[in-house]
Amino acid sequence: MSGEKRVVAVLGPTNTGKTHYAIERMLGHRTGVIGLPLRLLAREVYDKIVALRGPSVVALVTGEERITPPRAKYWVCTVEAMPEGMGCDFLAVDEIQLCADPERGHVFTDRLLNARGLHETLFLGAETMRGAIAALVPGVQFMHRAR
Repeated sequence: MSGEKRVVAVLGPTNTGKTHYAIERMLGHRTGVIGLPLRLLAREVYDKIVALRGPSVVALVTGEERITPPRAKYWVCTVEAMPEGMGCDFLAVDEIQLCADPERGHVFTDRLLNARGLHETLFLGAETMRGAIAALVPGVQFMHRAR
């Protein structure tokens, strides 16, 4: 990647490969963090990345589970448990439309406004977020995932 800081909103319906795309992008970087909405989804993504890269470089941080090897390069977390200020190359937040959730929305909104990868940031979610993201994230690019 060049020295640019790319922020992309990958929007589309459920089951269009947005999370899979984010995992591929993250593994193309030296370091990365991905925030997911559910503990079970975080565990599934963690297991997938461990199978590809090995357990010594992958961390899992949720409200109930914490696996943090000393040389962790890739962090798989629930959105609420995402470490802040790590300076990772890549950062992604899945299900960004949860910004509108009355109980958890403040955390997702904070990540939308403040969480960035040094080289690339992805916000994954429903097309309904396009207007809000365009208004709140200067310079954001949009990618649509179709069924």
